[in-house]
Amino acid sequence: MRFSKVLAAFVLPLAASGALSAPEKFQKFHSRSQSSTPLDLSDSTYDQLTSAPRDYIVGVLLTAQEAKYGCQICREFQPEWELIAKSWAKGDKNGESRVLFGTLDFSKGKSTFQKMMLQTAPVLMLFQPTVGPNAKADSQPIRYDFSGSPTAEQIHAWIGRHLPDGSHPPLVRPVNYSRIVTTITVALGLITFSTVAWPYVKPVVRSRNLWAGISLIAVLLFTSGHMFNHIRKVPYIAGDGRGGISYFAGGFSNQYGMETQIIAAMYGVLSFATIALALKVPRIADPKSQQFMVFLWGMVIMGMYSFLLSVFRIKNGGYPFFIPPF
Repeated sequence: MRFSKVLAAFVLPLAASGALSAPEKFQKFHSRSQSSTPLDLSDSTYDQLTSAPRDYIVGVLLTAQEAKYGCQICREFQPEWELIAKSWAKGDKNGESRVLFGTLDFSKGKSTFQKMMLQTAPVLMLFQPTVGPNAKADSQPIRYDFSGSPTAEQIHAWIGRHLPDGSHPPLVRPVNYSRIVTTITVALGLITFSTVAWPYVKPVVRSRNLWAGISLIAVLLFTSGHMFNHIRKVPYIAGDGRGGISYFAGGFSNQYGMETQIIAAMYGVLSFATIALALKVPRIADPKSQQFMVFLWGMVIMGMYSFLLSVFRIKNGGYPFFIPPF
């Protein structure tokens, strides 16, 4: 019994003297981070880095990057985390901000994951100082909640909000030369294609008939109520209450999807008939053929207007006028 007490009296001071102080721990891990950052941690180095006392701030990413764990966010976020750590190390080589970054993968930190009862990854924790001028009363780490794969800019801003006031190293993304080369190549390809194809495309682009057709389709589409259908989410058709189908809705504030298509088709036929009478029929050389075409297109216009008025009477039951045959 006396021997054990004597042994403890000698061992405890030696163990206490062997523990690193907060400045020594920071210097140790800061030296490592100059060659490789974020620090690649294990269970033991994680405990050393995050144990009190701390006069520094440390951000630790607990992740699971191996494919067998199926953590897609872990693999997507890892390059962003490394970018933050490398930018910070480059902008703060002397460690004036006293911030360290580390990564603990599940394959090397199973005990830590079990001890913290973590069921998901990634988990980002920010440990605040426990001693020194910036010490916090609460020694518990601040946890970042992942709702997706955040960008390095978001995490850099989040870390900055929890640091003491002052300047912090900026986030610097490396130049993406492959993207620049790809953009230049695509631009040159488009310029070359446009130069070669322009003589063939020019007549089409400058075609009056093409633009007239596009304009006519747009006018028919929007005057028939197409946007009304999208805004109001109207039904395509509806029942008439007698087992049949109603294609036209009563009232001026209601309409169906098929009603819009029918009205657009009627406007299209009326437009085509009017264009034919104005442009095509006068060019017919044979008087009899010309007379027949005038009669034919006139009857088409009359029939379409008759049908249009019958639809108008459905929308407004009190309308008294009509044109035969509808």
